[in-house]
Amino acid sequence: MNENLFASFITPMILGLPLVTLIVLFPSLLSPTSNRLINNRLISLQQWMLQLVSKQMMSIHNAKGQTWTLMLMSLILFIGSTNLLGLLPHSFTPTTQLSMNLGMAIPLWAGAVITGFRNKTKASLAHFLPQGTPTPLIPMLVITETISLFIQPMALAVRLTANITAGHLLIHLIGGATLALMSISTTTAFITFIVLILLTILEFAVAMIQAYVFTLLVSLYLHDNT
Repeated sequence: MNENLFASFITPMILGLPLVTLIVLFPSLLSPTSNRLINNRLISLQQWMLQLVSKQMMSIHNAKGQTWTLMLMSLILFIGSTNLLGLLPHSFTPTTQLSMNLGMAIPLWAGAVITGFRNKTKASLAHFLPQGTPTPLIPMLVITETISLFIQPMALAVRLTANITAGHLLIHLIGGATLALMSISTTTAFITFIVLILLTILEFAVAMIQAYVFTLLVSLYLHDNT
């Protein structure tokens, strides 16, 4: 109970060296590949889910946008597996770090925007000034649209960070409350434990949903620029 509430969000270190790189690379081991003619159930399920998500997410894109399919599927696999691994006890979740989420969001957003300016320059510039805008509102509207454009990667990163961090804090608080209530009221502790189980199940769903939402928004930014 005396443990710092935010201790689980501190980057783990060994001999003064951060372990973030190893933690980030670890989820790739959970996505096995097979050269066999007939795959096992795990690989078949993984391929079926990837095909389902890619078909739903990339169906709105043209040929240029569909070249991003491999990158977006790798992104959703990485974020989803990282979020799920972070729910294990005494584990570290890299997606609770705003710096890491910005490191994912900014390059993908910048790539989509640069693609739009290269391939659809007039259409991309037209987003800053919709047709029929009154002349006195033009400067203010251009400034507003510019701010909204540059705030997109920040919104992506903050949304993912806030949702994952909030879930971990709730689990930590309710788990601590359950331990404290065991010596006071067994019935209340049992009810709190049931709430903890339900919250954990919810967090598993949130971990997958946030991975899907992050990738879907990147896909929509790409669709607007291709």
